[in-house]
Order: sequence, then structure tokens, then C-alpha cells
Amino acid sequence: QVQLVESGGGLVQPGGSLRLSCAASGFSFSRYTMNWYRQAPGKERELVAGITSAGGSTNYADSVKGRFTISRDNARNTVYLQMNSLKPEDTAVYYCNAIGFYNYWGQGTQVTVSS
Repeated sequence: QVQLVESGGGLVQPGGSLRLSCAASGFSFSRYTMNWYRQAPGKERELVAGITSAGGSTNYADSVKGRFTISRDNARNTVYLQMNSLKPEDTAVYYCNAIGFYNYWGQGTQVTVSS
């Protein structure tokens, strides 16, 4: 059974930090590109960051460049999103996505940035 389980979301003040984790199981994690998406209320889901299967290449949305860092640990089947200098506009549900032979999604974790 394929599972992507996100954790680490929560409420944080502007300027604060959070680290999201996505634990994967049920598929060959090391063969998949991993992405983080987010969806704010009333908006379309958008790609935040991605990392290739071996971790050699990453990409980021312009809105998060310099603030967010995506990484992965293939030995632990886990992908991370370190989010620093958080802004209210980062408030959204964050989803983990695995793309390869198939396309898998997690259930999402809420991130709220507010004072």
C-alpha cells in the first residue's frame, strides 16, 4: 500500500521557521522525483519545490527561493521542506508528491503563518 504521510505543519509567527517531513512507503522511493505543493484557500495548487531521485537537482518557486530548502534521505524514504522567514502568504495546505512511473499524493499538512 502506497503512503505519503506529511508532518510538521502548524501555526507559526511571521519570520518563523517550520520543517515539514514526508515519510514514504509502498513504492521505490529512491526512483521518484519528490515535490512539495501547496494550496491556499480559493487558489490553485502550486509547485513549491522539487528534488530529483538522487537529490542532485532541486527547483523552487520564485516566491520561496532563498527561504525554503528541499532535501531527501533515500535511506529513510523521507523528503523534507525546511521553511524559514515564513510570511503570511505562505499559509496553505502543503502536499507531498511523488512522481515517476506513477504519481502519488499525500493527504496534506496545514501551515498557518500569523501573528
